[in-house]
Amino acid sequence: MSAAPSIVWFRDDLRVADHPALHAAVERGEPVVAVYVLDEESPGIRPLGGAARWWLHHSLASLADDLRELGVKLVLRRGPAGRVIRSLVDETGAGAAFWNRRYGGAEREVDTDLKSSLAEAGLEVRSFAGSLLFEPWTIRTGSDTPFSVFTPFWKACLAADEPRHPLPAPSPGDLTGVGGAYGRGGPASDDLDEWALLPTKPDWAGGIRDTWEPGEAAAHARLDEFLEDDLRDYAKGRDRLDRQVTSRLSPRLRWGELSPHQVWHATRERAAGTEGARKFLSEVGWREFAWHILFHFPDLATKSWRSEFDAFPWPRLKPSALTAWERGRTGVPVVDAAMRELWHTGVMHNRARMISASFLIKNLLIDWRRGEEWFWDTLVDADHANNPFGWQWVAGSGADAAPYFRIFNPELQREKFDPDGAYVSRWVPEYGTDDYPEPIVDLKATRDAALAAYEQVKAAR
Repeated sequence: MSAAPSIVWFRDDLRVADHPALHAAVERGEPVVAVYVLDEESPGIRPLGGAARWWLHHSLASLADDLRELGVKLVLRRGPAGRVIRSLVDETGAGAAFWNRRYGGAEREVDTDLKSSLAEAGLEVRSFAGSLLFEPWTIRTGSDTPFSVFTPFWKACLAADEPRHPLPAPSPGDLTGVGGAYGRGGPASDDLDEWALLPTKPDWAGGIRDTWEPGEAAAHARLDEFLEDDLRDYAKGRDRLDRQVTSRLSPRLRWGELSPHQVWHATRERAAGTEGARKFLSEVGWREFAWHILFHFPDLATKSWRSEFDAFPWPRLKPSALTAWERGRTGVPVVDAAMRELWHTGVMHNRARMISASFLIKNLLIDWRRGEEWFWDTLVDADHANNPFGWQWVAGSGADAAPYFRIFNPELQREKFDPDGAYVSRWVPEYGTDDYPEPIVDLKATRDAALAAYEQVKAAR
């Protein structure tokens, strides 16, 4: 065994192509220890929700297979990441540690402390830009402050240097694993099944299994399919609930099975200058914006970005109303369809996310944080930035948010974006029968109550 192998720490970047940290290990030329750490113990680290854990299990299994073909075993460890990586350094005598950057506050603290301690111990330690097109500290306003409005933010991104081209995947022979592909003589690994990431009693993941195939190969197949079949209709059709023209790449980007650089350049190469490409890449830009906001405001999931919204007079929670929303039994068909789509597939059409979130916040007058927590547990693509960013956008408390007084009328939304009723019919087959409940609230009365409550926010400005 080499005296100084390279540790490559995988996080939300479960791929082998366009993986800067893995690429650096190839260039260093020493044997590689590839590791994933399930960290639910470091201070401030948010444990994954149930649907995300399902995806993680299968994406890790796929990554392990891909690394094995390259001659490297994926080592699985559980515990506080800083402690786990330091222990692995001691076990292997590693001379270098490489990883791609994270942008949440708690994650950055872990990484910064670890980088300092490993560097002091004499290791080569480097982190790389692998998850965003533009690093959050590089896109600034003319007065050198972070952007708070999307349009000028995205204009600044488009005026910056072109995002780098994706790095190639290693070829067999480029890497040597410590102990070989099966880790014989190398560091021990946890058994993935023993992490119990998959639901068993009950097994609620049947619909998710039917909908998704995690892994890098499936991610690239979907990107190719989207660019070939759906991009041309994306700009006009992406808001239609009854049409499948969205990219369905959000979980691929969330888990890093695809990098945004791969998506960016594939789109530009296949469809540069088209309206579909322009609109789709601007949606990738919204993903960037959310992560930049999180970088500068780490408490995005728990605190209002606009502090005046701390004065919002949320009434006492009615658990029955929250449960009806979660289960898709509100008596409002498009909301119920959205919530059932979420439960069955682990995702929800973005237009449906806005409609269902608006209903929770502004018709049920339930704190947006309750909805954010439910989505965190049930979305396979829930991440630390986009999930709370989206909820605060709807609530009016976030960056570049919809004004609070913009309250979606779910019936009008249904008529506009599901005009033939195909979306509602698919997910709420009992709609229009005696088995379907009456609405749990009056839409007009609750809209008026929400606007009255908002007056206290206006007074706090």
